[in-house]
Amino acid sequence: MIPIRGLFETHLNVADLDRSVRFYRDVLNLPLARIFSGRRVAFFWIGRPGQAMLGVWETGTAPNRMSLHTAFDVRVEDVLASVEALRKAGLTALDLDSQPTTEPVVLAWMPAVAVYFHDPDGNLLEFLSMLPEDPRPELGVLPWSSWTSAAGRSL
Repeated sequence: MIPIRGLFETHLNVADLDRSVRFYRDVLNLPLARIFSGRRVAFFWIGRPGQAMLGVWETGTAPNRMSLHTAFDVRVEDVLASVEALRKAGLTALDLDSQPTTEPVVLAWMPAVAVYFHDPDGNLLEFLSMLPEDPRPELGVLPWSSWTSAAGRSL
């Protein structure tokens, strides 16, 4: 089989394309690659153009809606700063259990530091950064401050 190197493109369903373009372009600062008005879809670059892409497709106001999840790879420092950045943008930072949080969480089995939040359509978005330490699955999911104590890490 062909070896897969990474993920190039993912798609989310949205109720209002114009609102979603404003969110992903103006709030998350993703560069707009192209809007196809007739198909009601917009594409955004993630990283440099041609590296990875997010597509948002307008599905309308049907009562049966699907919520999807997308994780964005960011630097550790940016995950740590994201709780405040999300608050300033009027968004709520969430932990793995979708509870409001004041700090990122660490998925110790990977390990990775992460913060979750919702787009205007309820899709679950995540800022995530892999950590250089060895996995510690016995720690489960814990707040960043607890991880730094357990791992003897500081940033």
